[in-house]
Amino acid sequence: MKMNECIAIALIDIVLFVGCDNSSTTKPEAPFKALPVYNQAYQENYSADSINEILNHAKGAYVVVDALEDDIGPFIKQIKAKGNQIAGYISVGTGENYRADFDVLRPYLTATAWPEWPDEFFVSETTTGIVPLMKNRIDKIVAWGVDWMEFDNIDWLTEETRQRYNLMATEVEAKRYINGLCDYAHTKGIKCMAKNTVDGFENFDGVLYESFHNEKNWWDTEGTQSFLNAGKLVIVTHYNETDCDAVYEEYKSFYKSDNISFICEEISTQKYKHYN
Repeated sequence: MKMNECIAIALIDIVLFVGCDNSSTTKPEAPFKALPVYNQAYQENYSADSINEILNHAKGAYVVVDALEDDIGPFIKQIKAKGNQIAGYISVGTGENYRADFDVLRPYLTATAWPEWPDEFFVSETTTGIVPLMKNRIDKIVAWGVDWMEFDNIDWLTEETRQRYNLMATEVEAKRYINGLCDYAHTKGIKCMAKNTVDGFENFDGVLYESFHNEKNWWDTEGTQSFLNAGKLVIVTHYNETDCDAVYEEYKSFYKSDNISFICEEISTQKYKHYN
């Protein structure tokens, strides 16, 4: 018997009314198909997508913006008007010294900057005061009306980085911290985008991988396939490429799926090339 139907039992000529359950059932979301991808939030070699380019060209796309910057948030409503899904970028494995809240984050960060990105400092301790500070960031981004949170540097804490930078948190604590922030975003009605790994982050709603000309599929491809099989959004952001079309076809062939969302940093134009 279906729970949302009135149930009646007829016994001889007597109808015994048992009850009705009029509660609504939540339908699972439809699997994600490949989406165009636009990226204003970060760059590798060339300029990221500008707000003007996004406003003029992005339709039905996944658009990641740096909504912690006050001059970006006011554009979110306009971007969403064209059917785009907006992701607010947030680094949860580092603190950036150009953010307004850097000073309050400082006690929970390493003293030494990350050499690859010298404006950033790794998170060292995850079990006390940094959690409400990161939730404050999420609250600010959510207030702009985003649909996703894109969590960067979720894989920052490995045994190697722990020893090299004298990080206090363990890998278990780091994953609990990241998953807790995703759970918090879910309570706000926001989806979570993982970055470069899904190991231990199965409750996330999608994943974005950063791919390079001479380094493709360096991540856990089985984890990627599991997200595709589950109908979750999978994005590949590929950098510094001469033949973006060929790389896109390579990824679709490898995963035997047309549902890979793809964006490519093209050398000839020195900008992102958009697909889907």
